Amino acid sequence: MDENKTFNAPQEEEEGGIDIIALIRSLWDGRKTVIIVTAVFMVLGLVAALTMKRTYTVSSTMVPQMSSRSNSSLGSLAALAGVDLGMNTTTADLSPLIYPQIVSSVPFRKELLYTPLHYAKADTAVSMFTYQKEYVKPTAISYVLKYTIGLPGEIMGALRKPAPDLVMPGGAASDSIPRPILLTKDEEKYIKAIAQNVSLAVDKKEGYLTLTVTGSEPIQTAELAMKAQQLLQQEITRFRTEKAEDNLRYIQARYDEIKAEAEACQSELARVRDRSQQMTTSRSRIEQERIQARYNVSSSIYAEMAKQLEQAKMQVKKDTPILTVIQPVTVPAKPSNSRAKTLVVWTFLGFVLGCGIVIGKGYLPKLKEMLSGKKKDQ
Repeated sequence: MDENKTFNAPQEEEEGGIDIIALIRSLWDGRKTVIIVTAVFMVLGLVAALTMKRTYTVSSTMVPQMSSRSNSSLGSLAALAGVDLGMNTTTADLSPLIYPQIVSSVPFRKELLYTPLHYAKADTAVSMFTYQKEYVKPTAISYVLKYTIGLPGEIMGALRKPAPDLVMPGGAASDSIPRPILLTKDEEKYIKAIAQNVSLAVDKKEGYLTLTVTGSEPIQTAELAMKAQQLLQQEITRFRTEKAEDNLRYIQARYDEIKAEAEACQSELARVRDRSQQMTTSRSRIEQERIQARYNVSSSIYAEMAKQLEQAKMQVKKDTPILTVIQPVTVPAKPSNSRAKTLVVWTFLGFVLGCGIVIGKGYLPKLKEMLSGKKKDQ
């Protein structure tokens, strides 16, 4: 009795498992289908590899260096490293966690859109906006996609009345009257493309920034990465030094006023002294003393304002943040996307799909039989 149990156990286990030999046999019998599907996908992969645009990627690693003048700066660095020190960070210091929002802002992208870059097709440096408008021509595959998959959208666009570009009323904007940013349709389209090509990642654990830029040409991509790096430094500096620069401008204006007043008093005092040498009277002596007292006050205020002016200049330099570049921008030697890899991926997908079709045909009758048996039992 025990021998029968031990003998039947492997048979039941074999029946419940997957018959590898039968699976291989079914794949061999359906090898024609596998070869045809793989060949079709190989051709599609070849077309995709030959028509795809070469892209180049540039990465730059930076570390934000902040002044240690306030607890908020220390708290920002601690937050970047994932540590909460419990400090009040509601001051004007800018946390590095906000830097990606600066890169993704519309003014930042618009500045990059109109930055002159060197392209192979252009004799001189042109902006991405000009290059896309005047130098980029539609390819054959884009025409095919436009009038096949995108044909319904083209028809709907032709039926709809094109909306004109908006114009801000009131003429040109001035510094005293801020106005919202108004983009044209072309600018909006190209800015969306920049959003996919320029990105900034923050490593909270290690505390460094990684700027990644993708472009169509190696030199153009490197120049775009350099401009993005410089523009990020400018925006961070503008935000952090804005209060200190306002204070510097106020002290500079007051310093100029006191300086002019002290020089005027000095000139008037010299004129009174020259005149008092010829005639010595009580009136001239009192006038000289009065002007001397006024000059002394102006001179002391002038000296104090000179000290405050130097302190304000030092404060601006102290508040200026620095992005220490660990990995500089380098012109890429090879494209980031590979045509051979694209062909291999398409071929592999075709092989897997072909095998799935063959195996599915073998298991489809069994699946129908199982479903029909369940219906009969119900």
